[in-house]
Amino acid sequence: MKVVYLDNNATTMVAPEVLEAMLPFLSERYGNPSSIHSFGGNVAREVGRARDHLAALVGASPQEIVFNSGGTEGDNTAILSALATMPDRREIVTTRVEHPAVLNLCKHLARERGYKVTWLSVDRQGLLDMEEVRTAIGDRTAIVSVMWANNETGVIFPVEEIAEIAHEHGAMMHTDAVQAVGKIPLNMKACAIDLLSLSGHKLHGPKGIGALYIRRGTRFSPFVIGGHQESNRRGGTENVPGITGLGEAACLAAANIREENERVMQLRDRLQEGLLEAIPYAHVNGHPGFRLPNTLNIGFEFVEGEAILMRMDDKGICASSGSACTSGSLEPSHVLRAMGVAFTSVHGSIRFSLSRYNTDDEIEYVVREVPGIIGFLRQLSPFGREDLATVCTVQ
Repeated sequence: MKVVYLDNNATTMVAPEVLEAMLPFLSERYGNPSSIHSFGGNVAREVGRARDHLAALVGASPQEIVFNSGGTEGDNTAILSALATMPDRREIVTTRVEHPAVLNLCKHLARERGYKVTWLSVDRQGLLDMEEVRTAIGDRTAIVSVMWANNETGVIFPVEEIAEIAHEHGAMMHTDAVQAVGKIPLNMKACAIDLLSLSGHKLHGPKGIGALYIRRGTRFSPFVIGGHQESNRRGGTENVPGITGLGEAACLAAANIREENERVMQLRDRLQEGLLEAIPYAHVNGHPGFRLPNTLNIGFEFVEGEAILMRMDDKGICASSGSACTSGSLEPSHVLRAMGVAFTSVHGSIRFSLSRYNTDDEIEYVVREVPGIIGFLRQLSPFGREDLATVCTVQ
C-alpha cells in the first residue's frame, strides 16, 4: 500500500546522504574522538566538521555549539542552567503552548522547587500579546523560554524581539527551535538569544542527537557532568555517528532551505485549499501567515481526531492529532485549548506536516481521500446532528 507521510513535525526520514555519511562511523571508523592517537584524532576532525556545518545553518560560531541527545535535553539544560547561574532570581516566563519538554519542566520547578512561573497566553490565531510579554518579564526573571515555532500549528513567535525585552531586565532568553531549524533561516549572530535547542531527527538527521547553542559569554552550568567533552559543557563520549549525521543534515538543509521551502509551502497551500474547498465546517488552526512553510493544522468539526487518523492510516496517510510526545493521551491538545479553539473542532484537529520528500501526487491523493473519510465519520457522529443534515453531503 502507498504510504504518504505527512507527520514530519513528529520525525523525519533520514536523508540518504545522511545515512551514507554515518555508516563509516558505525563500522571501520570507530575511534574515540578524545583519544590522542591518530585513529581517534581523525574522528575528532569529523566531529569538528559537523560542528561547522551546524553552526553555519543557525548563523553561529562553532564554539557556541554543544552536541547533546536532542531537544528535550537541550530545553532542560538551558532552563536549569539559567536558574543555577542566577540563584537570586526565582521567576520563569514561558508560554502555555510550549512543547512538553519545557511545559512539564516548568510545572515541576513550580511544584517541587517553588519557582514562580508566568504563563503567557495566546489568541485564537496562536499569537502572543507583546504587551503581556513586556509586563510579564521583570527584574526577578531568570529566564524567558519561548519556542521559535509551535510544533502543532507552526505559528512563529517573535523570539528575537522577546530576547531584547528579556535583556532589558537582565534575564536570559532561551528558545526551543526544534521545529524552526532547517525550515526558516536563522542567524544567531544578528539576535540577542542566549540559548537555543535543536534536534537532528526534525531535519532529516538521526534520532538521539541534537545540540544546544550557547551564546559566547553566556553564564552556563552543565546538565550532564562527566568528562571534558564539548569543552566541559556536556560530559560523555560523543555520539560520533549521530553527530556526523546531524552535520550532514545541517549541510543539506542550508543548501536547500529557500528553494525547498518555497516548494513545500506550495504543496502545503494546495493541501489546505483542497481540503477546505471539499469539506464544510473545517478551518485552519493558527495564523495563516506567521507559520512554518510545512505545517497545516485543520479543525474538522463534529468528528474525533483519533478516528480520522485511523481511517487515514487505512489509506496509507500518516498525520497527527498533536504533538507526538502527547499522542498517548486522550486529552485534547493543550495548544488548541490555549488558543480557545471551539469544543466541536478541538478534538477533530489534524496536523499535516510536510517535508522536501513529499510530492504533488501525494498531496492530490490526500485531497481526494480525506473528504470521504470526514463525511463518513460525520454520519456516525453524535454531535450537532441538526447541522450534519447538510454537512453529510460529503461522501
